[in-house]
Amino acid sequence: MNWRIYSSLSPEDQNRESRLAVPALARRSAGEEDPSKYIPSPGLASAVDIAIALGQPLLLTGAPGTGKTQLAYSVAQRLFGSAPNGKPLVFNTKTTSTAKDLFYTYDALRHFRESQFGTVDVTSYIAYQALGLAIRRASEETSDTGKAFQSVVLIDEIDKAPRDLPNDVLDEIDNMRFEVKETGARFSAPGNFRPIVIMTSNSEKLLPDPFLRRCVYYNLEYPDFEGLQSIVRLRLGADSDRPGATREWIGAAIRQFEDIRVKVRRKPATAELLAWIRVLELIQEETGDANPQNTTAGIEAAQVIAAKVKDSDSKS
Repeated sequence: MNWRIYSSLSPEDQNRESRLAVPALARRSAGEEDPSKYIPSPGLASAVDIAIALGQPLLLTGAPGTGKTQLAYSVAQRLFGSAPNGKPLVFNTKTTSTAKDLFYTYDALRHFRESQFGTVDVTSYIAYQALGLAIRRASEETSDTGKAFQSVVLIDEIDKAPRDLPNDVLDEIDNMRFEVKETGARFSAPGNFRPIVIMTSNSEKLLPDPFLRRCVYYNLEYPDFEGLQSIVRLRLGADSDRPGATREWIGAAIRQFEDIRVKVRRKPATAELLAWIRVLELIQEETGDANPQNTTAGIEAAQVIAAKVKDSDSKS
């Protein structure tokens, strides 16, 4: 199998394929993206339980790639299975996000443009976002499905937001309520269907103390050697599904990856390890080498995958 789609072609080659398979994606097991394969530590599982019991948001910190975002998918799947709320409602924070954006957006420009042609209903220009949808779905009267149910809400990378945003939503998150100012409509979630809010932060900036006091906090540490082995088995396929030669070098590759982490200030995390092992398996299929992590191609792959970390170190 030749996985080198780009470097194997010369400028004279005329490959007119309109669509190319991505080898590392094509070989992924169905379980790799399965939230049930997520492995929370006992401490993390307790933090989730405490946050739900107190009705407070769970704030997760930790290096990028340690599994903060995936936790929300695991919580939704464990609690609600294949039901419509078995996946979290996601808000991806931007540097321009405002408090209102967590609940809804209002397309003022389209409203103004179309109002030139007659009277229009302002509600047609309101789009409810993750936390707003979750609050509305907690009540039969406002749920878009006609049934009340609890939702998991993921507010990803909240540290990207302007500093005022966390303080601006303290009351709304405490009481799970909000108002659409353009219509005057108010929504609130009853306690029995209170949304479960999970927020992630890469600690790019400090969050205000009043906000932090209203959260259950947990820092995701990088897994130990045994934990990494379990993650590889579950995310990339069980040992019984892997070639015998693969089982031989997985432990050595993890040790080699840990050596790389020691040498850089900003550490590559679990996501980079999984990406490297995917490439190593492709190299092994191509070459038949029993230790692809030690080949020139394997070492180059490690350097490429960790390059963004090394580059940032050299510039600092």
